[in-house]
Amino acid sequence: MILNYISGWTSAAESKMKDLTQSPLSSIPSTEEFSWISSLTPLGALVGPYIAGPLTSRIGRKWTLLASSVFFIASFIILIFTNTVAFVFVARILQGLGVGFVMTAQTMYVGEIASDECRGALGSFMQLGIVIGILYVYCVGPYVSFQSYQCYCLIIPIAFVATFFFMPDSPHYYIQKGQEENAVKSLKFLRGKSTEGVQQELDEIRATVEESMKNKATFRDVFANAANKKAFIISAGLLTFQQLSGINVVLFYCQSIFETAGSSLKPAIATIIVGAVMVFSSGLTPVIVDRLGRKVILLFSAAGMTLSLALLGLFFLLDHNKSPIAESIKWLPIVSLIAFVFVYCVGFGPLPWAVLGEMFAPNIKPVASSMATSVCWIFGFIVTKWFSSLQDVIGSYGAFWLFGVFCAVAFVFTLTLVMETKGLSLQEIQDRLNGRK
Repeated sequence: MILNYISGWTSAAESKMKDLTQSPLSSIPSTEEFSWISSLTPLGALVGPYIAGPLTSRIGRKWTLLASSVFFIASFIILIFTNTVAFVFVARILQGLGVGFVMTAQTMYVGEIASDECRGALGSFMQLGIVIGILYVYCVGPYVSFQSYQCYCLIIPIAFVATFFFMPDSPHYYIQKGQEENAVKSLKFLRGKSTEGVQQELDEIRATVEESMKNKATFRDVFANAANKKAFIISAGLLTFQQLSGINVVLFYCQSIFETAGSSLKPAIATIIVGAVMVFSSGLTPVIVDRLGRKVILLFSAAGMTLSLALLGLFFLLDHNKSPIAESIKWLPIVSLIAFVFVYCVGFGPLPWAVLGEMFAPNIKPVASSMATSVCWIFGFIVTKWFSSLQDVIGSYGAFWLFGVFCAVAFVFTLTLVMETKGLSLQEIQDRLNGRK
């Protein structure tokens, strides 16, 4: 849940900054400044993985995750006292750095502590935590002052530090550092078993880590063999299409989209409904992912997003042309966005991160995860920064149709290239990538 408020923060904050009676700023930010407020977080998240990746090997996955809270806490303290757009920019960059830390270390941590039977379900819980947080800020943001909004957001990273501090690090990390006693303690805690009960899994982890640590990985090694290359294409490709679906535009500008569409519901209420649907749909994934498999769910998600965005674009086209039909279907933006976030949160929200956490061998995982995460946030920055400009050129309908085209391409990519990993151990995944049965 450490990422929760970041994705949805802009939705309520933008409305407050546009109203000088609520804004702490001396003037209303320009359209260009608002685009930077939205896009600086992905830009910070682009840099974060290159710091977090090496840290996961040096200080561990756990302490890298705890370190991310420093950025979040600092950012909200700045926002509580800010009175200029420049400090908002600084805060958003810090949030982005924190996001980069979390997305790099969390996928590794979850992929390594989970058993083979529940790794997909546990990996998809990340999305559930994110959308619970999004619903949290959607519910709180419209109804409190700007400063109080930041205080409510500040609670989350403080609570995270207070609880996660007592968790063990990954047994893979302990084995890498030669701390076998700590690895045994970690596995006993995670599995709820005795020393004898975790011995077989410990031996498997030791063999996997020792095999992968024979050669220290560099950025070049990500493309040094066919297995790593294929794993990177799958992981980076899924994360790229996750961003090109336009999800950050929906989350960052949710209230603005409903205001522009002239929805029959109050924008704040419609936004809360969208958040609630995201929580419900994200709760389904842990239940079904290890039954149906990653690939089937990703295909369903891509197809559903394509259709939803096509309908959303159709409404904005009718509205742009002042068609009387648009007046009679004011409900369509709500239905389309609800359908979009439902299928996104079931598939392309959680599963690209779950796949990233299980695709790479331990020695190359920090490097490869940093690179794949950075690719994700490059496209996240591009989409959020230039969405307003894209709207000016091709209209809202054209922008949403373009996102729909990307989702259709994501369907083809998943169908042809993505490998099913349901029920496979991390070593079995490596064997498949290397062409071994």
